Amino acid sequence: MKDAFIYDAIRSPRGKGKEGGALSSVKPVALMAQVMNALAERNDLDTAAVDDVILGCVTAVGDQGADIAKISALYAGWADTVSGATVNRFCASGIDAVHTAAMKVSTSTAELVCAGGVESMSRVPIFGDKGAWFGDPEVAKRTGFVHMGVAADFVASSQGISRAELDAYAARSHQRAARAQSEGHFQSVVTIETDHGLASTDELIRPQTSEDNLAKLPALFEGEAFEPSKQVFAARHPGQSIDALHTVGTSPGIADGASLALIGSESAGKRHNLGPMARIVGMAVAGVDPVVMLRGNIDAARKALTHASLTAADIDVFEVNESFAAVPIDFARALDIDSGKLNPCGGAIALGHPLGATGGCLLSMAIDELHRAQGRYALISICGGAGVAAAVIIERC
Repeated sequence: MKDAFIYDAIRSPRGKGKEGGALSSVKPVALMAQVMNALAERNDLDTAAVDDVILGCVTAVGDQGADIAKISALYAGWADTVSGATVNRFCASGIDAVHTAAMKVSTSTAELVCAGGVESMSRVPIFGDKGAWFGDPEVAKRTGFVHMGVAADFVASSQGISRAELDAYAARSHQRAARAQSEGHFQSVVTIETDHGLASTDELIRPQTSEDNLAKLPALFEGEAFEPSKQVFAARHPGQSIDALHTVGTSPGIADGASLALIGSESAGKRHNLGPMARIVGMAVAGVDPVVMLRGNIDAARKALTHASLTAADIDVFEVNESFAAVPIDFARALDIDSGKLNPCGGAIALGHPLGATGGCLLSMAIDELHRAQGRYALISICGGAGVAAAVIIERC
């Protein structure tokens, strides 16, 4: 099996996922095309050398429908010979795209593959595909659909994570993201042209966020609308109470964004004068109780560590998606991680969570941080709806 190297990994800035957000005027295809062309320009890449483009996209309807990977390549003016496929593993879709690219390279079925994701939540809202999992009452009941926010409160309640801990974590996410942005740590961010000018920085960061301010916010996932989800938990996990603990401040920001990595073989890198930034050394997916759902990242990480013959102590940087504040706190406890290694530049609570693009965003952030801090290994792990999860481990080159 060949090694799969990451020759570049970039992302757009993340904009607020609502009308008026920094990227909301940009069609998803156009957003992705700009990122694709930025990648090609940075690497003086002949796009005819790229075999495939694999993109994660969770809500693949409307502006994001019709195989947005291939259509974005065409829209960007890339060579007609470049193929394209769109994948959906819910929030872990971007990591799944990276897995697919790495497997194509390692099995010699491709030499250069681009992998990442795109999600414009201002234009195609979450649940906009009206999927059976949440849109068909019979399917929802049979498969145990619950609202993700209630699942987050379940994780916090069952794992003994307090409201104060959630608020402290969220404040730290904003503080770390603000510091990273001001100190120029986000080297992988590329500028996007919008109808209103250029967007080059993440829009959702609130540097003044404090624990005191967060403590004043009301709980978000309580009331009549969330009772059906709590009833599912009561039936499947009797005896475990759920306290309403998460707020808008300890939940991920709804965002627009796109990400892309260039993954290839060693020989392809030499042939196209590409210098490797990292090597993919471990990959895994996992499935857990679909009701609890938000703990799959732990299992995926453990499986990836086993695949790489590493332990958590070997990892220098952990990029764990901040699906809600309880998720990375739970992850850190389960793997006994030092808080300084976990999301050192903030996460989705501060930066936003553009669903299918997030995996690629975390990958680019991990590479940025490994090279800045001269670390060796980084692990990226994301949980998703219905209990899916994916993780990848990289080694700095």
